[in-house]
Amino acid sequence: MAQKKLLRFAQIREFENVLEYPKDMQGKWWGHFKNQHPITLELACGRGEYTVGLAAMHPEKNLIGVDIKGNRMYIGAKKALDNKLDNAAFLRTQIEMLPEYFAEGEVDEIWITFPDPQLRTSKAKKRLTHPRFLRLYNKVLKQGGSIHLKTDSPALFEFTKRVIEMYKLTFIDSCEDVYHQSSMPELAIRTHYEGLDIARSSRIYYLHFALPASIPMLDDELQEELKLTENQEQPS
Repeated sequence: MAQKKLLRFAQIREFENVLEYPKDMQGKWWGHFKNQHPITLELACGRGEYTVGLAAMHPEKNLIGVDIKGNRMYIGAKKALDNKLDNAAFLRTQIEMLPEYFAEGEVDEIWITFPDPQLRTSKAKKRLTHPRFLRLYNKVLKQGGSIHLKTDSPALFEFTKRVIEMYKLTFIDSCEDVYHQSSMPELAIRTHYEGLDIARSSRIYYLHFALPASIPMLDDELQEELKLTENQEQPS
């Protein structure tokens, strides 16, 4: 298995659609894609099913999967190359470094698909819909740019709804049982981790919301309320 990972790391260095810690990319993604189409990010993309699926579904958009694990990214990157999806690319880096690679307002929307829900309270700040990350996304999203969350974790779904309410984000849409209640074609894309059903919830949840121009720092009372929400979601 270790040898296979090393082989994939070596191969993606030769893939024209994979950029590993690139320099001077802020505001210059049009140069890579050779067009001015809007940019959609898939964060913690894993095998890149949404990057590839959305690229095929929306040739009028540029898709970029972001992840640190190159051996997983290899699968999506190779599929995109095999299918000649010139509007799909992969960026190998940490999510915390997004502002290093994208200019202010350069990204139109973000997809977060089946992220680790980080259920323990001590890990709450690592949730990709935590206000800490939302402020980070605000540095690269266009004004009013939106975020899509697809998860099998009811705890992460409820936590994110609470964040939307507390921080006065713009709610757009939600669904508590995607495959029985939604006809949105983008939500029909399935990922490897979705198939594992790690949360054992037998449901897939979806939230769509937009960020305001700035996300406030809450006062002490509201911060304690958010901590209470986190405690209530910790598994027994």
